[in-house]
Amino acid sequence: MTSAEFLDWQQYQGDLYELVDGEPVAMAGAKQRHDRITANALGELHAQLRGSACRTFTADLAVLTVRGNVRRPDLGVHCGPFDDEAMCASQPRLVIEVLSRSTRTLDQVGKLEEYKTVDSLEAIALIDPEAPEVILWLRDTAHVWQHESLHGLEAVIAVPSLGVSLRLAELYDGLAFRSRPRPV
Repeated sequence: MTSAEFLDWQQYQGDLYELVDGEPVAMAGAKQRHDRITANALGELHAQLRGSACRTFTADLAVLTVRGNVRRPDLGVHCGPFDDEAMCASQPRLVIEVLSRSTRTLDQVGKLEEYKTVDSLEAIALIDPEAPEVILWLRDTAHVWQHESLHGLEAVIAVPSLGVSLRLAELYDGLAFRSRPRPV
């Protein structure tokens, strides 16, 4: 399928799919922990973007990649014109993936590299749901991707080009963390 054929087909499906190398792939549902992080981030970003030309979006809107794939990040920010009928984020500038056991490697490698090919994207955040840890990728003025690892509830995901920032304490609000075994 092409991305256009896929988006037409997706309208008549009850579940969400991504298009990967021409084939529809069903998306799994999220667990409550994953959903809490997504909802916390969505609420914070929505409030910070109020009054701007940019808007938040959820996995219901797709991101088209250069490879012709159709991806559905957990949430993001897009800044293009609003279109009631659009099924894709117009001019996505930030995408956020909350990692899960089943898709961690795909999100950290395959999808990350696809997202980096989207010209309008300026930031990609990969959130670990089990610990207050985020890998933040930012595109610099030379269009080179740089990344930083953020650790601890006091850390901040900052995307200056959008004028937004998320404290990890806000992102993980309402969640507790299990102790991780320490190497001896």
